[in-house]
Amino acid sequence: MSFLRQEQIYPPIGSLVGTGDGPLSGFAPGPHRLDESAAGYSLAGCAPAEPASASPGEYEYVLQSSCRSRSFHPTANRVLTVCVSPGGKRTGPQSIHAIGVSILLSNQQSAKIAPADGKLGILIPGIGAVASTFMAGVELVKRGAAQPVGSLTQLATIRLGKRTDGRSPMIKDFAPLAKLDDLVFGGWDIYEDNAYEAAAHAKVLDAGMLEQVKEPLSSVKPMKAVFDQNYVKRITGPNIKQGGTKRDQAEMLIEDITTFKQNNGCDRLVMIWCGSTEVFGRPTAVHQTLKDFECGLMKNNPDIAPSQIYAYAALQAGVPFANGAPNLTSDIPAMLDLSRDRGVPICGKDFKTGQTFMKTLIAPGLKSRMLGINGWFSTNILGNRDGEVLEDPGSFKTKEETKLSVLDQILQPELYPLLYKDLYHSVKINYYPPRGDSKEGWDNIDIFGWLGYPMQIKIDFLCRDSILAAPLVLDLVLFMDLAQRAGMKGIQEWLSFYFKGPMTAPGLYPEHDIFIQLMKLKNRLRHLMGEDLITHLGLEYYD
Repeated sequence: MSFLRQEQIYPPIGSLVGTGDGPLSGFAPGPHRLDESAAGYSLAGCAPAEPASASPGEYEYVLQSSCRSRSFHPTANRVLTVCVSPGGKRTGPQSIHAIGVSILLSNQQSAKIAPADGKLGILIPGIGAVASTFMAGVELVKRGAAQPVGSLTQLATIRLGKRTDGRSPMIKDFAPLAKLDDLVFGGWDIYEDNAYEAAAHAKVLDAGMLEQVKEPLSSVKPMKAVFDQNYVKRITGPNIKQGGTKRDQAEMLIEDITTFKQNNGCDRLVMIWCGSTEVFGRPTAVHQTLKDFECGLMKNNPDIAPSQIYAYAALQAGVPFANGAPNLTSDIPAMLDLSRDRGVPICGKDFKTGQTFMKTLIAPGLKSRMLGINGWFSTNILGNRDGEVLEDPGSFKTKEETKLSVLDQILQPELYPLLYKDLYHSVKINYYPPRGDSKEGWDNIDIFGWLGYPMQIKIDFLCRDSILAAPLVLDLVLFMDLAQRAGMKGIQEWLSFYFKGPMTAPGLYPEHDIFIQLMKLKNRLRHLMGEDLITHLGLEYYD
């Protein structure tokens, strides 16, 4: 059996069944376990994969999943290779001495992933500019009329093994992702426009391009939405579910999900929130447990937002849920518990597209060179529905929280007070209708370098909000479907790459450095498919 990479761990390794460098002998084939001990590591109940001999060479051992040393993933099988040489006076053919122990960092078996057979339904609360641009783009790509620029799942490669191995397949060929031809679209909106009409109204795509996919988009008619004017104050519409309690609304959404799946012959579903930003809120008592939340649904608790009702309905229906807005939605204890109990993956929040995308590119670079920052002033103008909603101070506060948090968590001023403790960070968003979906973000960055001498960086990013967001939606629904088929549940931190405010385990700070996020994403794919994780240590090239 050959392996892509071995990595030597800290000498002395400790003992192999006993102390010192004693003989390894007399063990029948079978499983074994590597345990930590105060003196180092010991190999207990070991047996070679083949009968051992006194000849020099490498002998393979399979490590059980209970192994929890620093060099192992706690839930994955690993292989231990023991290099041996004859030692002293031989007492038998199985008497050998260990002269080195190497730990292989690869899984020997890929995760059990159900095949991506049949249709994958994509359910979207909020069929506005982002959702309609996403749907139109997929339909255009399927027809060969455009390219999926910006999508990792469609255009990116993933390196496997050593740099010298020349193995860099496309991600879509490496991981068993759903095919674009198998995607079916549906969703909810407070307006009655079908997806084609919504796209025409948004004016993101030119009329000629949009006309090519008029037929499939026109067939996507929004279901009546769950809506609460207290949470989105600047817009309203006629296509809203009426009457009943919030519990009734959740049950109506679950019925919508079931009906959509049956009517469209879908084998699997994913839900992704592309709706408007809701007003700012923090978790309250009703969000702490599933019992409290369900009681709150029945009592119409005002702290339960529409997006939380969608998340609840999705998880109860066994549907993965991704949150593309900064709302307090699935990142509450009740939803975290529900996602684990139902075995459903969740991720979020707030698509990382324009100005914050730039920050996660630039800030890690400045920090890596230990350059200080005195101030970072950011302002935006945009004229789409998102900009109109963000005119409301409550909704802007929600967006501001995620946009402001990025620098603090990348730069870590508590660790680098000399460079970042006094950083002044300001974010503004201005609604300017003439721009439509063409957002403009200005950044002025006051930095300082050697001996404290000041410098400046200025950025003017003229971008198209929905054009940047659409490929993120595609990647997220395909990866969330993969996670579901791989039996993954709860928070999917490996998808932090796509979000301004990544969800993490309670008490764990999020990783915002986009380059680390991309490494985490690709290593998760390698792990799922039984390939070596890439650490970039590179010692294997210089032995």
